[in-house]
Order: sequence, then C-alpha cells, then structure tokens
Amino acid sequence: MSHPFMEQLADELAGVDVATFRYQFPYMETQRRIPDAPAVLMATVVAAVRAAAEAAPGLPLLAGGKSMGGRMTSQAAARHPLVGVRGLVFFGFPLHPPGRPGTKRADHLAKVSMPMLFMQGTRDTFADIELLRPVCAKLGPQTTLHVIEKADHSFHVLRSSGRSDAEVLRELAETAVSWAEAIDEAQSKLAQSPARVEPAQRRHRN
Repeated sequence: MSHPFMEQLADELAGVDVATFRYQFPYMETQRRIPDAPAVLMATVVAAVRAAAEAAPGLPLLAGGKSMGGRMTSQAAARHPLVGVRGLVFFGFPLHPPGRPGTKRADHLAKVSMPMLFMQGTRDTFADIELLRPVCAKLGPQTTLHVIEKADHSFHVLRSSGRSDAEVLRELAETAVSWAEAIDEAQSKLAQSPARVEPAQRRHRN
C-alpha cells in the first residue's frame, strides 16, 4: 500500500479537504509482478467503490487513480455503473506503452457516461499528449484535460520548468477539487431544473 507518489498526493488532497480511499489489486497484495486478469482488476475497482461509499456515506464520491488504476476504473465504469460515483479522475492515464504510441486503450472511454478529468504531463511516455488531446476533444464537454508542462508519468518536472514536484502535486490536488466542485454544481442545477415537457403535436386531417 505504500507508494511515495500516492502517499504525497493523498496528503495534498487532504489539504484541500478531500478524503481518499486507497486500495491494492490482488497481484500487488501478493507481491506478484504479473497483473491480474482484467475481470479481476475491474471487480476490485467495483468492490473498492462500494467500500468507499460505505466508509463515508453522504460524501460526494469520485473514482479514478494513477496509471493502470485509473485505466481499470474507466474500463469498469464503461461496463458497469459505478453506483454513487459522480466523476472519474485520472492522474496520468496510460494511453499506450512507452515507445508504442496509439489510442486503442481509449476506445472504451466513449462508453463512460460520467464526467472525466485527465491530468497529464507533456513528458509522459505512457501518453503522447498530442494523441490524448483529440481523444479528449472527441469525448465531448463531459471530459476535461489538464496539462502539466514538462511533467513525466510520475509528475516529476524538469528543473528548467521553474517548478518543484511539490508544487505540481499541489496543482493536481487543487485542480481535482475545483473540477469536482464544478461538476457537483452543474449536477445540482440539473437536478433542480424542471423537466421539459414537449408539447404534443396535433394532427390535422386534410
């Protein structure tokens, strides 16, 4: 369960009043190198979402994660409704393996029916930003892409960026919470709007 990036990110999220529910896939728990079958990974995501909802009933719930954790969350959301989840947040979506650019891993995203936030570095070898931009644009207004200049897959930034890794982590947390507040407000307004009733068409007999 100990992962420096995830621990630091959880601390930053706590600093903006966002609680986190962290979990591991079975292969990580047993310290195996080969990932579990996709069905097992997605079932783990669904179970984690359910456990998070039970641990903090009444709190707005987001799902997502870092790298493969985020991708498995999106695949689970594309196949099964993640009950109670208001949106997905990806801290470095692995669009393709390093050195093998492509967008096949994004094919399922069109089946996700909730808002999505992609936070991605321009030096991420797991996602060519010029491939990810059109993917997000095609997904429509429910999808937001937040780009971190000169950051890699772990959101480490070059010294030439003039920023520190700690500053980037703070940006990730602040971006996530502002995005979450925006979708929560939009969904609240939608729920309060009266349903639109289409007038029935009158048929005239000539």
